[in-house]
Amino acid sequence: MTEAELDEWLSTPRAETVAALGQCDGDLIVLGAGGKMGPTLARMAARAAPDRRVLAVSRWSSSAAERALRVAGVETVRCDLLDPRAVARLPDAPNVIFMAGQKFGTTGAPALTWGMNVIVPAHCTERYRESRIVAFSTGNVYALTAVGSPGSREDDRPAPVGEYAASCLGRERVFELYAARHETRVAIVRLNYAIDLRYGVLVDIALRVSRAESVPLEMGYVNVIWQGDANRIALECLPYAAVPPFIVNVTGAEALSVRSLAEWFGRRFGRSPQFIGVEGDDALLSDTSRMRATFAAPGTPVEQMLERVADWIEHGGPLLGKPTRFETRDGQF
Repeated sequence: MTEAELDEWLSTPRAETVAALGQCDGDLIVLGAGGKMGPTLARMAARAAPDRRVLAVSRWSSSAAERALRVAGVETVRCDLLDPRAVARLPDAPNVIFMAGQKFGTTGAPALTWGMNVIVPAHCTERYRESRIVAFSTGNVYALTAVGSPGSREDDRPAPVGEYAASCLGRERVFELYAARHETRVAIVRLNYAIDLRYGVLVDIALRVSRAESVPLEMGYVNVIWQGDANRIALECLPYAAVPPFIVNVTGAEALSVRSLAEWFGRRFGRSPQFIGVEGDDALLSDTSRMRATFAAPGTPVEQMLERVADWIEHGGPLLGKPTRFETRDGQF
């Protein structure tokens, strides 16, 4: 599989995605579209609704990503979302996907993290308070839950650990405030560990095994979801944007053992995995009952993700070089 074929796969909508966008008239704008997921989500929106404008907003540090989106029929807009005057000049759009944020580097630059995760949402929600907004958040707003339990549910009391998680809860509170004060329709997607073949928890584990590096076990269990499936569900959240906000956990239903994943890659690569640490009694896990009751099931099984990741690494596929640091338990990213 080439990188172009991978992006095609990640951006393919399903019938439910087309139907969801069909319920939401007007143009769609993706704010913070230059990250790991933004380009393929924007392409998916354009493919699901070819009769309308799809705009992707970012500072576009990668001109190649910007060019590729234009070729795919997505309009790109350059904007520093920390600048309220620039945000105020953005085009109108009744449908908004908010993806901006910062995770890594929080420990070294906490002020910027709070700016990106709290101030930027305020700028963007003020600009689009009459629109319906799907806002990406994270399962990190929850406490760790006992291994063997269903995981955190959407109505659990948030208990963020560390500045990154706290700032993400702050982001959610901004959207809740606008919903309460201005009746802005919002859906909040608490995403845990979307993966593709260039980054993600499975890539992190596979690389450690293939390089004979120790696999950390402190966070012994994880949920993962294929990025294409996460893109589809996020777009399908648009009709559910509401007052108060609709909140949904988006991830895989199964709690996967990090040890077992490493052992699978070990068999595939002909290596004996090395481990460091021991599994904790709790982990960052999310209950997906609401997602599964509301949306069609994700279409990419874990077995297919494992096979694709292993094949990608064996053939030297390009990587983003952005480890997830899934093993982190103290919230320091």
